[in-house]
Amino acid sequence: MIRLLASRRFGPLFIAQGLGAVNDNMFKNALVILALLRLASVGPVLVALAGGVFILPYALFSAAAGKLADKFDKSRMIRLTKLWELGLMVLAAAGFISGAVWPLMLVLFGLGCQAAFFSPCKYGILPEHLDQAELAAGNGLIEAGTFLGILAGTLAGGLLIALPHGEVAVSAAGLAVAVGGLAAAYFVPLAPPRDAGLVVGWNVWRETAGLLKAAKANKTVWLAILWISWFWAMGATVLAELPVVAARNLAAPAHVVTLFLTCFSIGIGMGSVACGGLMKGAASARLVPWAGLGISLFLLDFSYCVAVSGHFAGVHKVLESARGIRMLVDLGGLAVCGGVYSVPLYVICQEQAEPAHRARVIAANNVMNAGAMVAAAVITACLYAATKSAPAILIVTAIINVVIAGWIMRVLKKLHQNTRKIH
Repeated sequence: MIRLLASRRFGPLFIAQGLGAVNDNMFKNALVILALLRLASVGPVLVALAGGVFILPYALFSAAAGKLADKFDKSRMIRLTKLWELGLMVLAAAGFISGAVWPLMLVLFGLGCQAAFFSPCKYGILPEHLDQAELAAGNGLIEAGTFLGILAGTLAGGLLIALPHGEVAVSAAGLAVAVGGLAAAYFVPLAPPRDAGLVVGWNVWRETAGLLKAAKANKTVWLAILWISWFWAMGATVLAELPVVAARNLAAPAHVVTLFLTCFSIGIGMGSVACGGLMKGAASARLVPWAGLGISLFLLDFSYCVAVSGHFAGVHKVLESARGIRMLVDLGGLAVCGGVYSVPLYVICQEQAEPAHRARVIAANNVMNAGAMVAAAVITACLYAATKSAPAILIVTAIINVVIAGWIMRVLKKLHQNTRKIH
């Protein structure tokens, strides 16, 4: 792992993508807090819209992003997206300092667009610079860096915006992080175009439909995409319910939510990094259903602990309680299993896709992930309206995940007799 991080083939990309995750989430959290403080009447509505504004570009522009990444040198595309990020941070600074919140929503949409174009380059370039035996470790580190970046950015955004001159502090931090990411991007080695003659169309619906149709043609890749999409839907549901659980069931302050998110992020990182060693360099999904079952077991136990636990007045109360420690172990455990679940599927997408179509496969995955997260958000909102119970939603999620894990296990068993591509 250390050797990979220290290499030019991987280290600069890891830094660039990690800093990008920090910036996206630092800006988003600062914007949310600012909206709640300044726009009492419409702030909650804006907060609810923020997630959708960031995810929407994945659905709209992933097809074009995938084609551009296959058509041009991915390292140059990475540099362009990081320049894009720096420009957006300049606009964000102007918005923060002027005190106008609504224009910052446009910056959030722009960051979603930037992320949609960066993702196919990021995942598509890994097989071009890493050996097959390094691919699992590389994906694990990318996933770990992403979730730790999300955590760091979320914490930084909340802390900086709360300072006496918070808008200036967030603006300066955003610009500094963007400059660091851009500098790292210039050290990413070149990656020659895979299909220089590719025609990029801008009819969103036709291009997206064609993208998904092409991904479906490879059954192995399509199954991996479906299973990754379920992972993101499930993860989005769990993360959305943690603040509700803390506030409604545990009567806990915001610091307890931060503690929960920290355990979750560290667990994802540990599971993602460990997965590289568990896979031993092979593109294998054999661990996926077992990791899925582990997620459900930990999630069910967490839900039980929430239902029977008392109130937690602060982080110290969680850490002093056996039930609180058990909840943290459950969150960490399900996150570790999440890392073990997702990393092999990304490796399969990369290895089983045709090199000339690899970035478009990643783009198709992004479209499906975005759709799955939106659907999960809608279903979760309906379930909460019906039950008024966050633990009940988590239990339903865990049960559905057991069914999904069983389906994956059955598919792998069936494919084992015919192919060694995914077993």
